[in-house]
Amino acid sequence: MKAVIQRVKRVKLSVDGELISEIPFGLAVYLGVKVGDTPDKCAAVAKKIAALRIFEDDIGKMNLSVKDVGGEVMLISQFTLYGDLSHGNRPSFTEAERPEPAKALYELVAENLRAQGLTVKQGVFGADMKIEQYNDGPVTVIYEI
Repeated sequence: MKAVIQRVKRVKLSVDGELISEIPFGLAVYLGVKVGDTPDKCAAVAKKIAALRIFEDDIGKMNLSVKDVGGEVMLISQFTLYGDLSHGNRPSFTEAERPEPAKALYELVAENLRAQGLTVKQGVFGADMKIEQYNDGPVTVIYEI
């Protein structure tokens, strides 16, 4: 499982021109599910996201979590995180989990984040989503488990 985590001022997510979800500030999390990922990994990635200290405290040090600052999480499914570019110029997605099990694990990550006390908004799994994102910093970290 791989998560690209970005600190954001706001995120709006639309499908077919219709606003589906938005957050005022917090984290945009792009989540890729790999073949063989398990529910245990969902709990671990949610715990890491909830505790990740990438927000600045009053002296400018990245020392606060999204929970500490009252931010929200926009969780977006992103199978292309497992695109293999080692051969040729067209990515291979053989490491990405099939849609049905990937969706179940994506939903489980969302549940685990909510269990951590976070407000979580989601994209639409498998949809052609349009994402308007205003990054803060920018601050981007990648977590793979």
